[in-house]
Amino acid sequence: MPLQIKGATPKHIGIIMDGNRRWAKKRMLPSALGHAAGAKKVRAIVEACAKAGVEHLSIFAFSTENWRRPEEEVSYLMGLFETYLQKEVDSMNTNGVRLKVLGNKDGFGECLQKLIADAQAQTEKNTKITLHVAANYGGRWDMVQAVQAWHAAHPDQSLAELSEARLSPYLSTGDAPEVDLLIRTGGERRISNFMLWQAAYAEMFFTDDLWPDFSVQRLREAMTWFATRDRRFGSSALI
Repeated sequence: MPLQIKGATPKHIGIIMDGNRRWAKKRMLPSALGHAAGAKKVRAIVEACAKAGVEHLSIFAFSTENWRRPEEEVSYLMGLFETYLQKEVDSMNTNGVRLKVLGNKDGFGECLQKLIADAQAQTEKNTKITLHVAANYGGRWDMVQAVQAWHAAHPDQSLAELSEARLSPYLSTGDAPEVDLLIRTGGERRISNFMLWQAAYAEMFFTDDLWPDFSVQRLREAMTWFATRDRRFGSSALI
């Protein structure tokens, strides 16, 4: 059943999926089971966003800082990512989901890199919603790589000729609108190096729900709240 939202629907939602390990700890379970529960939650949220008319959904799956976690946990997360890519492609195609993985893919093993490339190729013609999975991603990294990509494309031009408008297409989300609504679960009130450029004017919705407990109903609340916002983008009151 589609989400019934009165008012503007965000074109681009970003979600920082926080709280998997705490969810597992509360239940005296291994952290791996918390990550598995979190991965399972993604499908329902993607489908709900698609039905609501959201065009782009970006989820923060693995940050550049997450490599600092215990080796065993990182290894499990990489394996979980591989499993997700293998199991979810058919569902993505059924639901019109285009997959794009954002981040420095060179940090992944060859098997995972191939799975990413294959999943993106298999879903590239889907148009219902684009799912951006940010993995080995950081907002600062994104801006640096964008400048490097722009410079590689314009080797004869100086940095003095670089502007915000000219740089934007070289960001990892260059073909997507900026984030309208940024949701963070888990009770924290920070954006943790996620889409620093793209979320410059995002409305931010924080919830204490741990990610595996985040529901379609809570998504509906976030989108309903978004629809009440007076978005002026730094200008005076709208006329």
